[in-house]
Amino acid sequence: MTERPRSSHEPASAKEPIVFVIDDDESMRRALANLFQSVGLKVEVFGSAPEMLRSKLPDVASCLVLDIRLPGSSGLDFQTELAKASIQIPIIFMTGHGDIPMTVRAMKSGAVDFLTKPFRDQDMLDAVVTAIERDRKRREADEIVANLQAQLETLTPREREVLALVSSGLMNKQVAAELGLAEITVKIHRGHIMKKMGARSLADLVRKAETLGIRRVKP
Repeated sequence: MTERPRSSHEPASAKEPIVFVIDDDESMRRALANLFQSVGLKVEVFGSAPEMLRSKLPDVASCLVLDIRLPGSSGLDFQTELAKASIQIPIIFMTGHGDIPMTVRAMKSGAVDFLTKPFRDQDMLDAVVTAIERDRKRREADEIVANLQAQLETLTPREREVLALVSSGLMNKQVAAELGLAEITVKIHRGHIMKKMGARSLADLVRKAETLGIRRVKP
């Protein structure tokens, strides 16, 4: 089957997802690679955490299947290291020696699942599907915020002030009084804001302002 060509502008969330595996056991790496490939998933395997960090991670929806006991720092330590580096990737832990404190720590730090070896293939596949979908949704949300932020950057300082007041529920007359402007001037600013922010309605503009965390600064 011929793979369709991808546009360079295609969002990362629409590209083929990938599963990363870190386990120092070569037979486990091979078994997991075969499992994921058998259902059409792309997979990259590593024998250690530093080995993965040295590779360039593609900008696609992904997840990490991580052994909790690794040479050097543990999988839990690597989870903390990724968080500190702002690398947001859903993690599925696997271990042959799981205990309750480990599980609790992993899940509190955002792990998708914690599987004890030997696990059922279907349990692993279900966890991976859940993790990839979580990452896809996060990437889509990040892309929306980035686009809104780019639109916000096109506003003048005065337009940003008007946006904050309008999105807080003030009428044009109230905005004008607060900023010492004529009401017609506020209407003109509001029209420019709607256009620059690509807002279809006032409700749409308010939603976008909320997404960006824009708040009225109280005097």
